[in-house]
Amino acid sequence: MIALLDYGMGNRRSAEKALEHVGARIARTAEHADLRAADAIVVPGVGAFPEAIRRLRRDGLDAVLREQAEAGVPVLGLCLGMQLLFSASDEHEGADGLGLIPGVVTRLRGPKIPHIGWHTVTFARPSALTEGLGDAAAFYHVHSFVARPEDEADVVGWGDYGERFVSIAERGNVMGAQFHPEKSSRDGLALLRNFVRVGVPA
Repeated sequence: MIALLDYGMGNRRSAEKALEHVGARIARTAEHADLRAADAIVVPGVGAFPEAIRRLRRDGLDAVLREQAEAGVPVLGLCLGMQLLFSASDEHEGADGLGLIPGVVTRLRGPKIPHIGWHTVTFARPSALTEGLGDAAAFYHVHSFVARPEDEADVVGWGDYGERFVSIAERGNVMGAQFHPEKSSRDGLALLRNFVRVGVPA
């Protein structure tokens, strides 16, 4: 079972439908017991970092996510959900994140913000997430902020929009995609299918 974290922010229904489309059994939930029982966890997100982390803390979900990640459960953050995996963000008043990947989230230095649309992501190293996608693939991005990992070894894929930015990150069992795979057609579905295989091996 894949737990899709429902904390009130993000494209929860579209992410749920995409995961179901690639064969996952989904529980859209904020229940601690469901998260602890899951084979893998997906953290969606659309909106502002400080509000998202406030909601996670209010319901004790930040502690459960850290606990499960540290136990080796695969975790995938999507868009804002990826940014929440990092140590902190300077969006608005700033806020600490989950700290699962060392690094900070800052504003994208691009020609027009937000960055919206299809964008090619070039893969920096092999990853189970990008298996079968070749050396690069196009995904649908909508964002104004980007994660900046402390260790470049955590970078799986780079985009380029005014500056080179991290579009896919991975540190062990903790993974993130800055784009919306559920809106990214064939290659986005392939990435989600790959994550499901990581979480629930055949």
